[in-house]
Amino acid sequence: MDDINEQHDDENTLIQEARVWQGQGWTARVIKNEDDEGWAVAMIKDGEPEPALVGPWTMGRDKKNPKPLDISAFHTLVKTANEVLRRHEQALHAKLHKNVRVNTDDGPITVKLDIVPDEDDAYAILAAVDQYGEELASVRVRPDFKLTVTSAEGWIEGGYRKP
Repeated sequence: MDDINEQHDDENTLIQEARVWQGQGWTARVIKNEDDEGWAVAMIKDGEPEPALVGPWTMGRDKKNPKPLDISAFHTLVKTANEVLRRHEQALHAKLHKNVRVNTDDGPITVKLDIVPDEDDAYAILAAVDQYGEELASVRVRPDFKLTVTSAEGWIEGGYRKP
């Protein structure tokens, strides 16, 4: 019962004002646009130091102050910010995980390159998988290894020796 009361109290302490609105794990903050005379809105995910999204915000009727935030605008901003994060995660995944398919006499082989980012010791794992999902080989390579069909064919033809 206490957990429910604490959760309800947390919801009641959320800020929902004209220039700051919180909810659904996000804070929308209307800020002065440094690039021009207008206003911008920054969407900050709870626990993150930097905004996930900063975009232009509509001027109010007086043409001086920003339009106030409301529940409808906030929901749209949350949806947009979540989409931006999702696209960023997809782009990062595509950058860190690549694969090519090579046709061999024994059937198709998928060669995968999985980059493990690390500030001090980044590396990648190059792996070959047959058409049944069985791993044929796996070696550690430099994180800047260029995976192409040609480099994969060379690795397979070389007996899966470390490139």
